[in-house]
Amino acid sequence: MTTRITLAFAQQFLEENFAPWIIDLKPKLMIYQNGVAQMDIPISSHIQRVGEIVCGQAMGALADTCMVFACFSHMDKLIPVATVTLDTQFLRPATGTVLSCKAKVERAGKAIFFLSATLITKPNDKVVAKSTATFYLAQ
Repeated sequence: MTTRITLAFAQQFLEENFAPWIIDLKPKLMIYQNGVAQMDIPISSHIQRVGEIVCGQAMGALADTCMVFACFSHMDKLIPVATVTLDTQFLRPATGTVLSCKAKVERAGKAIFFLSATLITKPNDKVVAKSTATFYLAQ
């Protein structure tokens, strides 16, 4: 019987292995299963620009990181993947207390993964951005 990677173990892996500036966003994995990941970060002045709007760089970093964990959950392995493409459409200003990203694997080949992600702000639950990406399985 295979031991599945737990949400807690994936969170620990994130905290111990990702770049310090990603960890500075205080990402918290909320969902990690079957090719889906959800990750939340608090909205603070640390990631806001003029007008108390979340900067696009933070939104892109959250989407990319969350999609990496969707890949991991699809494989049920923590094997490095490399971002090949990342496309983000910013739909409205992101304001609130939490920025949440839910990502899913749309298709997985032998070496390439295709993913989509939706970013919402809480507490208003407004969709603020959508992302798509491809990742290469770097074995």
